[in-house]
Amino acid sequence: MSHGKQFTLYSHKAGFGPNGWKVAFLFEELGLTYETVWLEFDKKQQKQSPHIDLNPNGRIPMDKYDKEGKFKLSNPNDKYRELQWLFFQASGQGPYYGQATHFLFNHPVRVPTAAKHYLDEVKRVVSVLESVLSKQEWLVGGKFGLADLAFFPWHDNAVRLMFAPGTDGLAKDAPHVHAWYERLKERPSIKKCWAEREEGVRASGIMEKVPTALQSIEDASKPWPPVLF
Repeated sequence: MSHGKQFTLYSHKAGFGPNGWKVAFLFEELGLTYETVWLEFDKKQQKQSPHIDLNPNGRIPMDKYDKEGKFKLSNPNDKYRELQWLFFQASGQGPYYGQATHFLFNHPVRVPTAAKHYLDEVKRVVSVLESVLSKQEWLVGGKFGLADLAFFPWHDNAVRLMFAPGTDGLAKDAPHVHAWYERLKERPSIKKCWAEREEGVRASGIMEKVPTALQSIEDASKPWPPVLF
């Protein structure tokens, strides 16, 4: 593209999709210029040219560019710890939080037990974060880094979509994770990107579905009637 900026970012604004925003956070943190092309997932634009020409899998790509070494970790052990967290985010947090969101908001038939199962997995992932963040402010190397950035978008979704407004929610069960989350929200890069994302959130109407989703969780928590044979 001829917009004259360093990167073209293909992303998705509507709703709570988290993945494209991780790249935007990184670009903002590194002071890189980029032009965002917003893909409309309901029209399957991510599966069409020109995006499919760049990424045959039809998913939002992520590029890392850290010329000044802002996110560089000098300790070799920390480098592997960072990889460990990034793999956990991709294989644990992302899939479980995504399935919880699907069964709470997008599945055509209400399946309360499935919603509860994945919500329990969300809580388990948060407990892992709490076990580490209760001892240190950031996940790796004593400073904000890629692991923190990667975990933030889905955690924000959980706070806003999966726990009743006005309750202690995750703040009560995982106070150190909550403090970490609040610190991340104050970073200028995240503030800037999240203000832009709110336009898509409002347009999607997803927040209006939260009461129904929470009712699904409550239904799953009720004891099942005995089965008579």
